[in-house]
Amino acid sequence: MNRLWLFLVLFSIVSSCKDTYNGPAIPDVPVSEQINVSSLQYPQLRQDGGYVYLNGGYKGILVVRQNAGLYTAFERACPYDPTAACSQVKVDQSNLFVVDECCGSQFDFQGNVMAGPAVYGLKQYKTSLNGSLLYIYN
Repeated sequence: MNRLWLFLVLFSIVSSCKDTYNGPAIPDVPVSEQINVSSLQYPQLRQDGGYVYLNGGYKGILVVRQNAGLYTAFERACPYDPTAACSQVKVDQSNLFVVDECCGSQFDFQGNVMAGPAVYGLKQYKTSLNGSLLYIYN
């Protein structure tokens, strides 16, 4: 009985040590981008809620300015069906949410699901701000 208990404890510890993204299998591709958020190339990133699209990731990257010191970056492949040819999220024309027009799923600017059929949020990349240089990586 003690061995079974020990096995269950060890199994739960080992199985909990994994990536925090539990969505569908969006292909892992190396992401290592760097942009200057003060650049004239990215005027949208000078205000909270501003966003830009970057090449990179699996189907592109959406960068959102949350506030002056915090930028988030998301994979543009919709987690509902990331391999569908039409699956690519974009900011809705209202600028209030992110949508995949292929399946109709909606997400807030923190990547959380607002409306399905998606049940998983957007895959998020790591970001690091050093002065005006924003690093986006996985």
